[in-house]
Amino acid sequence: MIKIYIISVWSYLLDQADVFFLPCPFKALTGFDCPGCGFQRAVLELLKGNLPESFQLYPPAIPILITLAVALSARYLSKKNNPLLIKTLFLITGSIIIGSYLFKILYPHMHYPT
Repeated sequence: MIKIYIISVWSYLLDQADVFFLPCPFKALTGFDCPGCGFQRAVLELLKGNLPESFQLYPPAIPILITLAVALSARYLSKKNNPLLIKTLFLITGSIIIGSYLFKILYPHMHYPT
C-alpha cells in the first residue's frame, strides 16, 4: 500500500515540476538558446523514464549527470582522488555540450523541441 502512495506522489510531483523551472537569462536577453537550454526538461524526462525524449530535448544531459556522479564519487567517496579521471570526464562532457550547441546553431531546421 505504501509503495502505491509513494509512486502516486512521485508521479504527481513530476507532472507539476515544470512549474518550478528556472528561466534562461541568456535566452531572455538575446532570444537565442544558450548551451544549457533544455537541461531541466531533459532531466525531468529522465526522471519520468523517457530516455529518448530526454536525449531529444538535450543530448548532453546524460553525460553531464554521469560526469557529476563520477566526479563527486571520486572526490568524496574514494580515498584516492583521481584528478586525471575527473579532468578527462569534464573535457569529454564539455566537448559534447559544445558539439550539441554547434549542431543546434548550424542546423536550426533540425532544432530540438523547446
